[in-house]
Amino acid sequence: MVAGELVQEHLRADTGAPDDITVVRKSPQPEGARRPADTDSCSDPACGGPDQHRDPEELEVPPDERAAMLPGAGGGEAEEAGGRAPETRLYRWRFAVLAVFSLYSLVNAFQWIHYSIITNVFTRYYGVTSDKVDWLSIVYMVAYIPLIFPATWLLDRRGLRLTALLGAGLNCAGAWLKCASVSPDRFGVTVTAQVICSVAQVFILGLPSRIASVWFGPREVSTACATAVLGNQLGTAIGFLLPPVLVPNTSEDLERTGRNISIMFYGTAAVSTGLFVLTVIVIKDKPPLPPSQAQAVLLGVPLDDYSYKQSIINLVKNKAFVLLLISYGILTGSFYSVSTLLNQIILHYFQGQELNAGRIGLTLVLAGMVGSILCGLWLDHTKTYKVTTLVVYLLSFVGMLVFTFTLDLKNIYLVFFTAGVLGFFMTGYLPLGFEFGVEITYPESEGTSSGLLNAFAQIFGIIFTLIQGRLTTAFGPLAGNVFLSAWILLGVVLTALIKSDLKRHNVNMATESKALQARPADHHGDRPAGHQANGVQLEPSLGVSRETSL
Repeated sequence: MVAGELVQEHLRADTGAPDDITVVRKSPQPEGARRPADTDSCSDPACGGPDQHRDPEELEVPPDERAAMLPGAGGGEAEEAGGRAPETRLYRWRFAVLAVFSLYSLVNAFQWIHYSIITNVFTRYYGVTSDKVDWLSIVYMVAYIPLIFPATWLLDRRGLRLTALLGAGLNCAGAWLKCASVSPDRFGVTVTAQVICSVAQVFILGLPSRIASVWFGPREVSTACATAVLGNQLGTAIGFLLPPVLVPNTSEDLERTGRNISIMFYGTAAVSTGLFVLTVIVIKDKPPLPPSQAQAVLLGVPLDDYSYKQSIINLVKNKAFVLLLISYGILTGSFYSVSTLLNQIILHYFQGQELNAGRIGLTLVLAGMVGSILCGLWLDHTKTYKVTTLVVYLLSFVGMLVFTFTLDLKNIYLVFFTAGVLGFFMTGYLPLGFEFGVEITYPESEGTSSGLLNAFAQIFGIIFTLIQGRLTTAFGPLAGNVFLSAWILLGVVLTALIKSDLKRHNVNMATESKALQARPADHHGDRPAGHQANGVQLEPSLGVSRETSL
């Protein structure tokens, strides 16, 4: 009932646009100087230019493509009348960018999990213990933590294209090196290859929210982010499904096992190579015109005014974001732990069911993909970030309990169902955390906020995997799953404490109501008035959209 009241309150807030939001930008020109008007390469109405025979106030443009209502930075009435507002536009190329990124993210996720789901096969082939095979998945989490800061700095300073090329290129290199590791005495080579793939992941996981914000309009940004995350989830799903089929348990014939592993590795390398070529062709830093007013505002900030260090400081000082960091890390880390140890959990209750263990993992992730898309569509429609995140988190906790306490019933079909319920909510939460983080930290870089969220997910993932693995070995899967359930309950409480302020959404809403104003920052005098982040200052009034905390 409380959640319902929150939804109604938020929807009432959205029916009327914010009273005013002042966006203050540092200007490289003197305060009295006039800012040149933005111009389009085409003035013909057929290609999106203004109609010279109609009054500008009468022009009707689709909401996601309407011109930004920002006056000139110098700020006189005459200037406002003569200047032209920044223009926004959506390009079809955005779908190609999203598709290529999702596909090479898919291959990287496949390479993360394809060892763990057939742990027993690789332990026999390489003659190592199961905990060493587990580290082939854990290394993804370990590599992410120290490398996320240079990776997000590179994304902010050098742009989307270079970061994407590094991700796709390293993913391709690691895949080919794995092909040279197919020999019982080359476990060190396969470890090196997996380390390279784990470094590639650092340049992949933080991109969904950046791609969504830079290329997609305000009414599709959450769905685009969910779709980008979906590619990674689909890779995990295929990683659960294909390895048990391609590399069946033939412990009595190591030569045959080696041939099967080669087929899997060479196929992965070929696909990775094709996707790297597509990345070179398709991925661009940004479209010629911004897709939303929130992006148009940020384009006015000179790159020299951006400080990566100050961005990190601003995020750490944001109490709502710190709570989200911890809660996101707990739930996503729990998902990583369950995915890594799923083979051991299922085989404890169902001996010789390696193929079904992979299918259960597939069910878990496919259900999560459906949850991701539905949550993305729901957010684009309602903008109820806080309520949606809290409800999905709570249902993830319930799903974890149901999955845990039905395993010993020895009904494999019931496990498929409970794993699907768990995956629908737990995996479906991933894009919610990204988008919620972008909303409450705007105008900070999406790559930085997403990178920190992923870093905490990796930290919790390492800790949870190691502890749950020990508990599972010593006391059985029940102890390990109960351990995770207790932490997820803590995450529910932390999520409920988050105070939601939808800053990016407020800017877009203000634009639609023509209530957005821009003026040059006074560098010192303007700072106390509102939140300043790298040259962009937001001053929300009491009329902005806000989701209250419980």
